[in-house]
Amino acid sequence: MPALSTRTGSEIGLYELLSVLPSQLQPHVENADDRSFLHAMFGQRSLHSLVKIHEKLQCYEDCSPTPVLDSASSLAQDLSEELQGHGASGEIRELVKLLSKPHVKSLLAVHDIVARKSYDPELPPLPDDIDDEEDSVKIIRLVKNKEPLGATIKKDEHMGAIVVARIMRGGAADRSGLIHVGDVLKEVNGIPVDDKKPEEIISILAQSLGAITFKVVPGLKEEAPNKHPKMFVRALFDYNPAEDNAIPCKEAGLVFRKGEILQIMSQDDATWWQAKQEGNGNPRAGLIPSKHFQERRIAVWKPLTVSLPQRTPSKRFSGLRRSFRLSRRDKKTNKSMYESKKSEQYDTADVPTYEEVTSYRRKQGERHRLVALVGPTGVGLNELKRKLLISDPQHFSVTIPHTSRSKRQSESDGVEYHFISKDLFEADIQNHKFIEHGEYKGNYYGTSFDSVRSVLSKNKVCLLDVQPHTLRHLRTAEFKPYVVFVKPPSIERLRETRRNAKVVSGKDDKSSSKPFSEEDFQEMINSSQMMENQYGHLFDKVIVNDDLTTAFNQLKQALRKVETEPHWMPIGWTHS
Repeated sequence: MPALSTRTGSEIGLYELLSVLPSQLQPHVENADDRSFLHAMFGQRSLHSLVKIHEKLQCYEDCSPTPVLDSASSLAQDLSEELQGHGASGEIRELVKLLSKPHVKSLLAVHDIVARKSYDPELPPLPDDIDDEEDSVKIIRLVKNKEPLGATIKKDEHMGAIVVARIMRGGAADRSGLIHVGDVLKEVNGIPVDDKKPEEIISILAQSLGAITFKVVPGLKEEAPNKHPKMFVRALFDYNPAEDNAIPCKEAGLVFRKGEILQIMSQDDATWWQAKQEGNGNPRAGLIPSKHFQERRIAVWKPLTVSLPQRTPSKRFSGLRRSFRLSRRDKKTNKSMYESKKSEQYDTADVPTYEEVTSYRRKQGERHRLVALVGPTGVGLNELKRKLLISDPQHFSVTIPHTSRSKRQSESDGVEYHFISKDLFEADIQNHKFIEHGEYKGNYYGTSFDSVRSVLSKNKVCLLDVQPHTLRHLRTAEFKPYVVFVKPPSIERLRETRRNAKVVSGKDDKSSSKPFSEEDFQEMINSSQMMENQYGHLFDKVIVNDDLTTAFNQLKQALRKVETEPHWMPIGWTHS
């Protein structure tokens, strides 16, 4: 056979030799099947990768520094004693003094320790009791500290064996690359596990620190790669795996709170996803219930209808609000008083589980997000809104509501209200042009979608306070609402801070007002709890109005961050 190259073996690398080998062998192989076999064999990526690794290791072995001797300390001591018996020249005295310094002696001692130690990796010895007839096994040794192993196991119903059920992304087992889904576990630290329950094996692992040795039979099917792209979700509920009896392994679960951002690492299991908290330095993923599984569970837990709490009759009407809201009395006496595009029936298609989000930052010149303020009557929404308007009237603005009542002499159309006929108002209701609407003393009042668009088109931030169940109609890519829930403090604090405050009883009867009653305080607390329980997953920010100035500063700071800093937003809103 002719030479493959005029260069010697030391001049040509093994990887380069492997690359040219098929073409050099081709003239000497007549059979087409043999040629195809050689091309397939020498063209395998795994073979090329192994050769590359071999060359890197060979290069390291050739170039790695090795100590000349491992007795520098004794050599320095001998030299110092030898020099003391010779002439007393300045150079000799300086050298003897240098070798006698404590830090030089310590440095040479450390050199000797390092030089005598072998840093080459050592594989654990193979067990002596491996049966020649036994299936091919892998002996795996992992170093475990306080970090969980990052794998779950189960008992295979058909084989009766303990198998690896899943590998947690980013965990110790995943990073090792040695353990795979489907591997059959035979021993842990020399203890046979064929006759043990998964709980007993987990207990053995939990008590083990340092090196853990596994004896496994490789599974026939390797773990499927994660085919899903990177996905982030906002959790819309609290979750604690310790309280979930359905989770296959409580220790592998991930604790999270409503509103936290989770990165979904794997959706291979239709019931249990793998996720980790965004911004958390822990690389290990944990188990969380999948969206479909959690929706099914909540649909079973929750009733199909959600009833608002019963309210006692009162003359109060939210007169200070620009966005329309009915009095408690009128809600009970007029069935057509308050309507929306959808009923308040529990919507099983909108079960709060996870919402896919993406990082968003407002671009220069882009429309501002609608700011929706939500809270119980009397909590101070109107006062916060007024303070924002006063703080920067060129930046913040409010909508102008519509009404069917007659215009008074001191009013101007498009200033206090948009005055339209009752017939036109009813036609706009049928055409779903209102966010909220209702009737008071025979006249319609309402806030239209177009009034919000008018504010946003002027490059201003639209401030809108609404009933929470209308948020679903505002949560669109057009408005991108930033929802702030303002909740009251404790009832004791309400008695202290609202002692001299009054409530207005009617929208067009602002002269009629009365002090807060104990009933008003209790209703504010109850209404706040109902709103948070039922609609809390839609709130971006929660502010307790304990002190108006403090609450205002918190609100203004939050709105500034929304305009200037990256934040998470439903992924569908970025494709408007």
